[in-house]
Amino acid sequence: FASYYGDHMVLQKKPSGAVVWGHGELGAVVTVILSGAGGLIIMEKTAQVKGPSGTWTTVLDPVDQGGPYALTAEQGLENVTLWDIYFGDVWLCSGQSNMAMTVLQVANASQELAMASRYPYVRIFAAAPARSDVELEDLERIDLPWSIPTAENLGHGNFTYFSAVCWLLGRSLYEALGSPIGLVEVAWGGTPIEAWSSRRVLQACGLPEDTGRHIWVGKEGEEGPQSSLWHDACFNLKPAFTSPHQHLSGPQTPSVLWNAMIHPLLNMTLRGVAWYQGEDNTLLHTDQYNCTFPALIADWRRAFHAGSAGQTEQLLPFGFVQLSTYRRRSADDSFARLRWHQTADLGVVPNAKMPSTFMAVAMDLGDEHSPYGSIHPRDKQNVAHRLLLGARAVAYGDKDLVFQGPYPTRAILEVTRGLLNVTYSQELICRQRDAQAFEVCCSSQAALCQWL
Repeated sequence: FASYYGDHMVLQKKPSGAVVWGHGELGAVVTVILSGAGGLIIMEKTAQVKGPSGTWTTVLDPVDQGGPYALTAEQGLENVTLWDIYFGDVWLCSGQSNMAMTVLQVANASQELAMASRYPYVRIFAAAPARSDVELEDLERIDLPWSIPTAENLGHGNFTYFSAVCWLLGRSLYEALGSPIGLVEVAWGGTPIEAWSSRRVLQACGLPEDTGRHIWVGKEGEEGPQSSLWHDACFNLKPAFTSPHQHLSGPQTPSVLWNAMIHPLLNMTLRGVAWYQGEDNTLLHTDQYNCTFPALIADWRRAFHAGSAGQTEQLLPFGFVQLSTYRRRSADDSFARLRWHQTADLGVVPNAKMPSTFMAVAMDLGDEHSPYGSIHPRDKQNVAHRLLLGARAVAYGDKDLVFQGPYPTRAILEVTRGLLNVTYSQELICRQRDAQAFEVCCSSQAALCQWL
């Protein structure tokens, strides 16, 4: 089997068929057997090992949620068996350091870690950070093979595994749906969207496929694009210089994370994606994010649909976290601009440019006193709860759920009374009346408006 398969995994349940793949001898026929309790054979599939990579792939018939099952692959006299497999919903979690923050680092961490053992049917897997200049067929290494959650593997360290946002979303989905949940973490701190994008995305948005290198200068004058955690911690530093003749190095290079961390997973049948990224792009190609982000979503969808032989749905549900506030009263508007670009400049999702997406607003969850720097808020529970609401509405079709904040539907200026009458899409409850509660951008020309 591909190196990141293992016992305790979750495979996508019906109506999709789970894709199973692995390595073998060229030309050999591999028999794949799914068996249930007492060794009862549920289904049998055959697949031929094809070149040049020496891999075989098969699509299992759709299976109802539940388990445990055993999965055996036989080639001649050799066989490999994986045990304790469940069928449920598989979610991919990706992004930079706010996605990589572990359960150990969040508010109420000890309570969250103590509760881990209550969720044996939420299974977790974490790819190791890796980069490549070419698209890889297999992950280079893994940090956490498919595992049953424990306090140890949910709180392995800082910015390692397992992702707090991913875990909190996954256990909430399990509570809401009652179905086994498989969580796949692929995250790396201090990385721009360009690194997670295929060449197709970069070309579609007119971005160079190889960009000038940023040198991050710290207190001692050390430079550290390699050390992405260091980079995120020193986020208030601007690039000292950018030279088009040098390269963005390490994990910031265009396409290197797509190549090494996403491309190897394309055979997986997925139910949805959760994404928390964008801080790095407040420094790099900020005003191209309204192209790169929708293009990445569309490209990942096409790639996962094709890679899974059509089993991952074409409009794979895609949830993301809106950037939180970083510094109060900051004169720099790059975070605000990037937030707007996260919605393809339409202010709300899903929208025509970003169908089947949902957003967790996090502007009110800023954390200036976070020990990990104010760019890393500790309240990931509210983030995950808001992702859950979006997932239930968009991915699972719960029509009656309120999953978006109030949105202005109409604004009428009453000049004689000096009033601006704004009508919202839902009832507002004002906890605290404040003369400074609203900002309005006033202008005769949209491009030159001034915030009042």
